[in-house]
Amino acid sequence: MKTRNLSVLSYIGMLLFAIFTFMGCSDDQDTIYDSDSSDLETTDETISNGDDEITIAEVGDTHEEDSDYIWDASSVVYITLSGSSITVDGEGATVDGTEVTIASAGNYEITGSLSDGQVIVDTDDDETVRLILNEVDITNTSGAPLNIASAEKTIVILKENTINYLTDTNNYVFDDEEDEPNAALFSDDDLTIYGEGALVVDANYNDGITSKDGLVIASGNITVNAVDDGIRGKDYLNIKGGYIVVNAEGDGLTSDNDEDTNTGWILIDDGTFVVTADEDGIVAASVVDVEYGDFTIVTGGGHTSSLGADDTAKGIKSGGNITIENGIFNIDSADDNIHANYDVTITTGTFTLATGDDSIHADDAVEINGGTINITEGVEGIEAPDIIISDGEININTSDDAINAAGNTNNFMYINGGYIVITSGGDGLDSNGDIEMTGGTVIINGPTSQSNSPIDYDGTFGLDGGFLVASGYGSNMDEAGSSSSDQYSVLVKLSTTQSSGSLFHIQNSSQETILTFAPGKNYKSIVFSSPGLKTGTYDIYIGGSSTGTVSDGVYENGTYTPGTLYESFTVSDKVTTVN
Repeated sequence: MKTRNLSVLSYIGMLLFAIFTFMGCSDDQDTIYDSDSSDLETTDETISNGDDEITIAEVGDTHEEDSDYIWDASSVVYITLSGSSITVDGEGATVDGTEVTIASAGNYEITGSLSDGQVIVDTDDDETVRLILNEVDITNTSGAPLNIASAEKTIVILKENTINYLTDTNNYVFDDEEDEPNAALFSDDDLTIYGEGALVVDANYNDGITSKDGLVIASGNITVNAVDDGIRGKDYLNIKGGYIVVNAEGDGLTSDNDEDTNTGWILIDDGTFVVTADEDGIVAASVVDVEYGDFTIVTGGGHTSSLGADDTAKGIKSGGNITIENGIFNIDSADDNIHANYDVTITTGTFTLATGDDSIHADDAVEINGGTINITEGVEGIEAPDIIISDGEININTSDDAINAAGNTNNFMYINGGYIVITSGGDGLDSNGDIEMTGGTVIINGPTSQSNSPIDYDGTFGLDGGFLVASGYGSNMDEAGSSSSDQYSVLVKLSTTQSSGSLFHIQNSSQETILTFAPGKNYKSIVFSSPGLKTGTYDIYIGGSSTGTVSDGVYENGTYTPGTLYESFTVSDKVTTVN
């Protein structure tokens, strides 16, 4: 025999209010559950790795079947746990002291408590084992309280209006050459959890809930406290709903099979999630796909914490792609908020993000097609070799670059729409290749140092549409659009630094307002482009006041009362510089 010891994790509270709020009021156990399993969507994710294209993760192809949620209540075998003894009413299970072994497929309702015992599922039958947990409280001092050693498929049902507890210690005893089970709720095969009750797992040895095959959570109120990973589906993790709280010293939710290209994925259809993890919050070897959910994620102690060189504490991480269709995301992470080794695609959703590094990062491309994204704090905001923004309301506050198309001269940044407000200590828009803007609004409160500029590109900046205004320090690095642009732009370098909030105003020869802008930081330069900027003569005023409606420093309508006339200039070329 060999004994393993790990440190004990202390936990405070069980979120009982959330547990009782989630529960229903019926006393009867339903034998039919609507899981919408017939609506499962199978999606092939294709990623590019250099010259190779790899198809990974048939996302949504799980072990779940409609019949999983339908059974004959009259066939239930009742197992009663009574502290230091166990009784079985029916066939299919045997008792040895405080250990009960289920050796046949079927439906088993378990109730009561064990101070030091175990429920084992070990069957070669090719049918399903259902475990109905009815006010279960099992502690095991030398192993997993619930060990599904062998089964075709096991379904754990949380009976309505019940709270069920599984607790282990930091001391697991194994036969020689064995290192499993390694979770308080462990399954060597496919596992499904659902119900209108609650499950609290205190895992002091390793993981909280682990399936070495696929894990489907269809519903339930689940709290996991673990000294390593919280909830793990090795081949895949599909969460269809529920209220899930995870406190983990490792990863929060994970699928980590990186040996098979069709595994290692996470699909979240719905649910409410409160995840606190020392390492990554949600992490998959291949793909993370979020259809909807309400997420509160804190990793690595939050964005103000420091990490070691080899530490990882990302909010949502994938070895392949991350696709977010919708949801509410509050992520505070010491590392990147959202990080994909390939692509990040956001369709819509509401995001409040704070990070100690990058907020949204992809090694290949970031594509944003909608949503409300508020990056409250970060080193860099959105970073990838290629960035495409087509829609959405995006507010970015960073100490370094806000939107960075980093890589080489072949990379690009496309802004085709959306409403983007940037406050950056580094570059506002930065591309090692090209930038192209065809629509949308971009407002930049840029850097106040010579080493950075509000807009920085190594290739070209095609300003072909949209509204752009950016304030900066007035360094030699400041740039407007390229001469090949369809839309006119102007770069104004002021002789003295102006205070934040001091109006910068441009009007045409008919005294019609073209721009009234109050930068949110001290400024010495302005870059401006809009469809209203045409060939002709313009006046620049500094200071003054406006009765217009202000949004993010830009005034619309109203009357401008002139301050000091600074300069007049004429637009004849696509790019005009005023010194």
